[in-house]
Amino acid sequence: MSLSFQELGLSEPRIQQVEKLGFSEPTNIQAQAIPHLLSGRDVVGQSQTGTGKTAAFSLPILDRIDTSQKVVQALVLAPTRELAIQVHSAVSEFIGNQRLRALAIYGGQSIDRQILQLKRGAQIVVGTPGRVIDLLERGSLKLDHVKWFVLDEADEMLSMGFISDVEKILSQAPQERQTALFSATMPPSIRQLINKFLRSPVTVTVEQPKATPTKINQLAYLVPRHWSKAKALRPILEMEDPETALIFVRTRRTAAELTNHLQAAGHSVDEYHGDLSQQARERLLKRFRNRQVRWVVATDIAARGLDVDQLSHVINFDLPDSVETYVHRIGRTGRAGKEGTAISLVQPFERRKQQLFERHVRQNWQVLPIPTRAQIEAKQLQKLQSQVKEALAGERLASFLPIVRELSEEYDAQAIAAAALQIAYDQTCPAWLHSEADMIDEDVRRNSKPKLRSSSRRDGDRGRRSYRGRSDSNSFDKRPIPKPKKVINNETPVSEKQIGSAGGGSRQSGS
Repeated sequence: MSLSFQELGLSEPRIQQVEKLGFSEPTNIQAQAIPHLLSGRDVVGQSQTGTGKTAAFSLPILDRIDTSQKVVQALVLAPTRELAIQVHSAVSEFIGNQRLRALAIYGGQSIDRQILQLKRGAQIVVGTPGRVIDLLERGSLKLDHVKWFVLDEADEMLSMGFISDVEKILSQAPQERQTALFSATMPPSIRQLINKFLRSPVTVTVEQPKATPTKINQLAYLVPRHWSKAKALRPILEMEDPETALIFVRTRRTAAELTNHLQAAGHSVDEYHGDLSQQARERLLKRFRNRQVRWVVATDIAARGLDVDQLSHVINFDLPDSVETYVHRIGRTGRAGKEGTAISLVQPFERRKQQLFERHVRQNWQVLPIPTRAQIEAKQLQKLQSQVKEALAGERLASFLPIVRELSEEYDAQAIAAAALQIAYDQTCPAWLHSEADMIDEDVRRNSKPKLRSSSRRDGDRGRRSYRGRSDSNSFDKRPIPKPKKVINNETPVSEKQIGSAGGGSRQSGS
């Protein structure tokens, strides 16, 4: 039986913020590490990236930090700027409305700007070793009041040549501090670091998740910069055309907004959330199993009650924060010897997480750009051609032959057929596909492809271009979406009166 955040000893305001973000219960590493960190013990955590480490160390720190002092009280070291940005973003979410300030410092960004931000005051600093040393040497970053020191992905820092920098930074921190070190592996150099700088640490270990079934095709669609995921999802759905799908999101609010967004576009979709009565849940589950609703938007916790055979697709609208959650999500498809498809929307700042997930599940993902207009139109025409072939073999064809004979007296037979196809295409093709503003072009597609960089000692710290962070990834286009002229047969639109009011579930927390 899993523990709750209340049982771990976190404060009520912290628990409320965690629940507000959609977290429901701690991951394995959090359940093991948080009580020890709250009690003041040094902790060594051996776990893979994606197991929820960030919440494991940040929640206890945030619960004990002195909000009245605007000095640096906690320092988190990360091997790369991408991870520093990711950790800083998560910590900022956990802070919520609390009078605390977290600051990310890393190479490639103006050091003068970072100096100015430090002067304004920050209780938590997340940074890369090289930039931290630069600011220490300038006297702009002071560690005199640091009570908590975290080394995230220590083995990565070792492989990148940062260990000497880490030791230099640790040597300048106060002796009376609490230290937490997290690493996927424990080579001798890391153990030496532990023996030198940690005091009788408690070791917590999380096993690596099992590999995913081989019958699941895993796809990653790269969301272009400055695109919302809601905008990117539309061409993906048109291209993939899932027969049945569970669409996983992070929070209740996103579940409600995405459901409304897709329903407005004419899709057969509804939301499964924790506020539904048992009767409403059973009704939705029955409709889903009977293919009366094609897609269901849900959070991880709410989706526990959704067990559907022959689920064709799982879509990660929001990537989970732990590998365990990812494996559990996509394991809902590809069952009973059937093939399944798992689709993940990946934003630029999530590329590292995607690659780590790929490595941990030991199965390659097919990385794709967002489908172009030409690709979607070709797919629509191919689908229309298949429908025509089915109609030619059907029994209802004879009832339309008199109209064809009448038109043939005035028009060419091929022209008649083409006109009929045009009408059918216009009725089934989504109206937004013809809008230039809502569709990706070939130039954007080419620019969205990932660029590979060669690694060096300072990779992720100095000498690379500044990472500009993320945009509002879940923003929804507020413009009205033209509804299709005709609803696809056997797909009954779902109303709130039938299922329940919009809401959502919750999820496991992660880093």
